[in-house]
Amino acid sequence: MLAGTGSDVGKSILATALCRIFLQDGYHPAPFKAQNMALNSYATPEGLEIGRAQAVQAEAAGISCHTDMNPLLLKPQSDHTSQVVLNGIPIGNRDAYDFWRTSPSTPTSPTLPTLPIPPTQSIDFRQEVCAAFDRLSQQYNPIVMEGAGSISEINLRDHDLVNMPMARHANADVILVGDIDRGGVFASVYGSIALQTPEDRKLIKGIIINKFRGDLRLFEDGRKMLEELCGIPVLGVVPYYKDIHIEEEDSVALGRKAGIQLSTVNCQLSTVSVAVVLLHHLSNFTDFNVLERDPRVHLFYTNNTDDLLKSDIILIPGSKSTLSDLYELRRNGVAQAIIRAHRQGATVMGICGGYQMMGMEVCDPQHVEGDIDRLPGLGLLPTTTTMSGEKVTRQVTCEYGSGYEIHMGETRPLHAAPSPLLHLDDGTEDGYFVDDHCMGTYVHGILDNPPFIEKLLAPFKDKLAQTAQTFDYKAFKEEQYDKLAAHVRQHLDMQRLYQLLTPNS
Repeated sequence: MLAGTGSDVGKSILATALCRIFLQDGYHPAPFKAQNMALNSYATPEGLEIGRAQAVQAEAAGISCHTDMNPLLLKPQSDHTSQVVLNGIPIGNRDAYDFWRTSPSTPTSPTLPTLPIPPTQSIDFRQEVCAAFDRLSQQYNPIVMEGAGSISEINLRDHDLVNMPMARHANADVILVGDIDRGGVFASVYGSIALQTPEDRKLIKGIIINKFRGDLRLFEDGRKMLEELCGIPVLGVVPYYKDIHIEEEDSVALGRKAGIQLSTVNCQLSTVSVAVVLLHHLSNFTDFNVLERDPRVHLFYTNNTDDLLKSDIILIPGSKSTLSDLYELRRNGVAQAIIRAHRQGATVMGICGGYQMMGMEVCDPQHVEGDIDRLPGLGLLPTTTTMSGEKVTRQVTCEYGSGYEIHMGETRPLHAAPSPLLHLDDGTEDGYFVDDHCMGTYVHGILDNPPFIEKLLAPFKDKLAQTAQTFDYKAFKEEQYDKLAAHVRQHLDMQRLYQLLTPNS
């Protein structure tokens, strides 16, 4: 288990690296995180929902993702509530206080209890996550487990499903990850270990110092001091990197992306400027990773109206709270800027919640999302959306490639004939297509497919450099997993790590 001194210390990335390293070394690894909290999720081949990080780790391990890799997923809907997804199926919305202080009981949503699952008061969540691990461990070896946040939140110890209690169940060797970049690494590592019970302290077998900047030789004394203080070996000091690109799901990563601005794009006549609207409840921002890497594109996140008006393409992303975000877009002037930019020739495309917002209206008569019954949409598509408690989660294939759907609500044409954007292999249709400058879809990952990117960029072919080539994202991802594995392998004592993982070593 990779446990952390805090959030965003690099547990997910290191877990991804170890999944690829173990695969390279001839093992059959699989990732596992008992409980994840994230807006970025992914649909498994069975059409069930898990955290995006575990899907990425499974890809690095060379296997298909499964709900047993992340049996419990919490998707924040507000500052205080989250949707609870158990074994890939949403089972209700829970207040954070209630979730952490009591065993989750009856779902608060009036629509979700109609799902064919037991009421949550009858569910033993600890038993569920442990059972998922047990099933996974019978198929794969080793299991690369990931903790959540800090392992020293002692006020939540009795209710913790993902950190040391899970390590005890799995009899896992725990490696504590500390982030030296944020400062205070000695106190955070030593304190995290000191605050454990004697039983849990025995499970911590090693320390990894992550995100080091500068000359590694300058930390040699610090490494020895840390080992003496904690009585636990430091297995490696992993330097910070900038040239390796792995998909991230954390909101902290989105914050970094939001810092990328329009900047000098106006001087780059051969580059298409792509603005992703920065929604408050933005989800699945990994939809835009391919475009971020495409050399023909300058992609940035913004809710600045001036930047939107200067953009060639505006992408409205998915949202965990469509009506709330739509209300905010109207309040802050972004909605009007998008409409005006489209009239001036910009392409506007919506994905999932963004697709819903582009229609004439979004209705929520059952109050699935909140207290708002109806809001007018942007009016760019002749469609209407009605929210419902039933969640669609499935992988799909269309004429451009593959993707996945994770959404609540149904969108249909309003007084207009269907004009689908995508034709799915199962004979159904998806999305709405007005013209090359106006479209929407429910399919996440559609922008991972080069043929669709070519379609999106086609109106701007005169602006693109003649030498620009199609970007092969699948090959790019495999290259990044190998680069990450090489980077971590170089700075981690893998021989010592394997010794820790060997019984009676």
